[in-house]
Amino acid sequence: MDWFTSHLDDVWELLVTHAYLAGVPLLIGLLIALPLGWLARRFSWAYPPLIVGTGLLYTLPSLAVFILLPGILGTRILDPVNVLVAMTVYTVALLVRTVADGLGAIPDDVRLAANAMGYRPIRRLLGVELPLAVPVISAGLRVAAVSNVSIVSVAAIIGVAQLGSLFTDGFNRDFFPPIITGIVACGVLSLVFDIVIVVVTRLLTPWTRARTAS
Repeated sequence: MDWFTSHLDDVWELLVTHAYLAGVPLLIGLLIALPLGWLARRFSWAYPPLIVGTGLLYTLPSLAVFILLPGILGTRILDPVNVLVAMTVYTVALLVRTVADGLGAIPDDVRLAANAMGYRPIRRLLGVELPLAVPVISAGLRVAAVSNVSIVSVAAIIGVAQLGSLFTDGFNRDFFPPIITGIVACGVLSLVFDIVIVVVTRLLTPWTRARTAS
């Protein structure tokens, strides 16, 4: 506890950086996954390559990706952009199937009713299908958020400062307080992300609260 209080400013800075590196790719990845998931659901021929292809991206070892990206992007090894791009790739890999499955779970009679009311495909997607798919997409987003918080810490091995730096520092010195602090901080950050996603989901799906109240 003495170590934590004496390094509170450093821990807070690492926490903010970690939240940035894990949170921004979550939003960007969602924006990319939404059209890809829709394409996978809209065209049956596109489903296998999109789902399998994006799924394979998640099997790429994170450390290898962090090391290879500077050569691909032309960035420096310690540039946070490498982590942002890598985490966006992992987020897309997790969410494309989730978006496709969420849209696929919408009953056909809902689509038919929307068509009968004059909804064109894009308007139907934005005004009917996506709102109804929010709970499913939200569940996948919560998994992706926890995954991002975990994977970002690996970037400490190549020198990108964030909460993972506490792990490497403690390991190198055989000193446990930084490691314990990093574990707790990662857990707290994951919990905060999860709560935010749940709250936003509830705000976007007011009909679920009305159904529960009734």
